[in-house]
Amino acid sequence: MKKIIFLTTFVFLLISCGGVKKTQKAVASGNYDKGIDLAISKLQKNKTKKSNQPYILILEEAFAKATSRDLARISYLKKDNNPENIETVYELYENLKRRQEILKPLLPLRILEENRNANFQFKNYDDYIIATKEKLSDYLYAKAKKYFNADNKFDYRNAYSDLEYIERINPNFKDVRRLMNISRERGLDFVFVSMKNKTQKVVPKRLEEDLLNFNTYGLNDLWTVYHSTKDKKINYDFGLELNLRNIQVSPEQVREKEFVKEKEVKDGTKYLLDKNGDQVLDKNGKKIKVDKLVKVRCELYQFTQFKSAKVTGQVKYIDFKSKQVIDTYPITSEFVFQHIYANYKGDKRALESSFLDLIRLKVVPFPSNEQMIYDTGRDLKQKLKSIITNNKFRS
Repeated sequence: MKKIIFLTTFVFLLISCGGVKKTQKAVASGNYDKGIDLAISKLQKNKTKKSNQPYILILEEAFAKATSRDLARISYLKKDNNPENIETVYELYENLKRRQEILKPLLPLRILEENRNANFQFKNYDDYIIATKEKLSDYLYAKAKKYFNADNKFDYRNAYSDLEYIERINPNFKDVRRLMNISRERGLDFVFVSMKNKTQKVVPKRLEEDLLNFNTYGLNDLWTVYHSTKDKKINYDFGLELNLRNIQVSPEQVREKEFVKEKEVKDGTKYLLDKNGDQVLDKNGKKIKVDKLVKVRCELYQFTQFKSAKVTGQVKYIDFKSKQVIDTYPITSEFVFQHIYANYKGDKRALESSFLDLIRLKVVPFPSNEQMIYDTGRDLKQKLKSIITNNKFRS
């Protein structure tokens, strides 16, 4: 028992020591915020626990070094006087404040060996944050307006990115929301989606409508809008063509298998007899009964109804402005209808439970060719979505 207790204690100390070393390593490598987060995570569980004392010392050291590093970086960037650095300065101030805020709920933290509270030099950075935020908003706003002068989609997207950042840090600044709407509209790519049937087979109308209904695809693309019906007011940038090249539907098939099953099963009870044919009695003089086992046999006929459909095609990306094909992607989809049922002759007690489930089922009508093609289209739609998601019109 003592060995077990010792082993448990050793493992616990090993794990605790490992956590301390990991935190120390983060701080020693200059990753102060990681060290702070690891230490705080431990202390939040129990800050008065004696084994957590090393984390308080590490936290004190990491906080001081992180603060000193960020303030030195801010000082340098301000002296550099490059407007491109304003965003970095703003984020450094925000980080200084965040670091203090996550630490405050834990205070005070007592260092037992030194009989003192851990020392954390706090400062109010609000005025610096507000002032820098205003400078940054003015700078990004002017930068976004310059993008408007270039008047091309990529520049409007860059403008939108800067304006969106302003809206996040400084909501309702000047006319940012109006300019965001304009830059979004002007940065959009419009794609006309069409389907061409080159299979010599009739494609169900509802399948075509479903494939071209891009509202159901769940695509989350900020800069691309898909239309399956042309809007005369829009100059489309790209075309997406789904060309169906071949549709194969197999004949209806019924495959049959025969199984013969035999098993010993209980069929009532009988009196136990000895080797002389006499009834065996228990200690109370009563006749002993045992299970009566009989051998049963069953012939099982398993039927598999099978039909398959396969659609192959190609997805084509077209640049309407250059009238060039950007790229093509093969697409294939298959749907299989399969229904299994069974009949039997003989004693069904010889059958396993899986076969018993089958004999409860009956033959069902085969789906029509139109239904098979439509069902194939469900998978086709997912594959088309995957192609669109993984292959943008613009890189």
